[in-house]
Amino acid sequence: MAASLLNVKSSLRLPLCRAVSKSGSIAALGVHTSARHMQASQEDFEKAQNDLKTLKKDPGNEIKLKLYALFKQSMQGACNTPKPGMLDFVNKAKWDAWNSLGDLSKEKARQSYIELVSSLITAEAPTKQSTSSANKKYETLEVFSQDNITKIFLNRPEKKNAITLQMYKEIGLALDEAAKDDSVITVLTGYGDYYCSGNDLNNFTNIPPEGKEKMASDSAVILKEFVSKFIDFPKPLIAVVNGPAVGISVTVLGLFDLVYATDRATFHTPFSQLGQSPEGCSSYTFPRIMGLSKASEVLLFNKLLTAHEACQLGLVTEVFPDSTFQKEVWERLKGYSSLPKNSLAFSKQLVRATEKEKLHAVNIQECERLKERWLSEECMNAIISFFQKRVKL
Repeated sequence: MAASLLNVKSSLRLPLCRAVSKSGSIAALGVHTSARHMQASQEDFEKAQNDLKTLKKDPGNEIKLKLYALFKQSMQGACNTPKPGMLDFVNKAKWDAWNSLGDLSKEKARQSYIELVSSLITAEAPTKQSTSSANKKYETLEVFSQDNITKIFLNRPEKKNAITLQMYKEIGLALDEAAKDDSVITVLTGYGDYYCSGNDLNNFTNIPPEGKEKMASDSAVILKEFVSKFIDFPKPLIAVVNGPAVGISVTVLGLFDLVYATDRATFHTPFSQLGQSPEGCSSYTFPRIMGLSKASEVLLFNKLLTAHEACQLGLVTEVFPDSTFQKEVWERLKGYSSLPKNSLAFSKQLVRATEKEKLHAVNIQECERLKERWLSEECMNAIISFFQKRVKL
């Protein structure tokens, strides 16, 4: 079974496509239908195919399937081939993606394909520009300044940007440096399909010679210092949630000033499932943001939120179509970065000052509780069970 899954992943290196809605269909934006526009769209369509070949980073299987589906719809219209057998994993995935487009017109599929490729190129542009300026001290991040914005990219896309102990320290260092540099705003985002899949549970396998008590104590200190960086950050701090977010990457969102998300993002805090408890000050910020009962659904009972649900509850500021997400968000942020730097910083201090002492107290309390949880038999059994399930996959 494991070998079959590996074959599926390696075979999904197909031409790339656009944003899938939560119902499984791919939403298309409206387009003009004049003859002149259609001719231009065809030219742009061919250009998009060529641009796609210039991508340096693998955008992931989900994006590739979207691109494949839109490409097929653009060329042939609605899916008109027999559904592959259940065991033909690759072709079935491709067929499902194409079939989900229904009766979407060739013209709209072409336009959506062009927009998605454009968003991929735009998203990768910072990587190309940063090769000479990126700070080489970071192994798990890419950090650079552009347009008066300090951009912190989580850079473990092959691991869904799961946060290792090293990554915790590097994010803290990047925030320290961003607080002192000349940028106006700071943005945290991720490379790849995921924003962040939360804490890398391999952290729990590195037990020092002093035993698991030492590991739990050290981890609690790292977490407390990490969350403190967000509480004390002096400039506007913005999360650009480019995909699913899990655990600590969700809980600290209550400490950001703005949270922009693609419509394919999800938000999940499976603490109870892993025998743990909330962190990132979420035990305080989530009830304040979304109300006690809704916060309990998320923090106690592992409810997964869609981007639109998270926006309705106040955790997310605004949701954008996946196909235009990168372009729209970065254009907006560039506009924010032209505002007076000191005015923004002083305004943030006024908005946040009354809560900082409370947030630090909550952070300490959460970390103490987590230290107890990490040493509990309940937590260890839950983590062992997680690893066993992952091995079976």
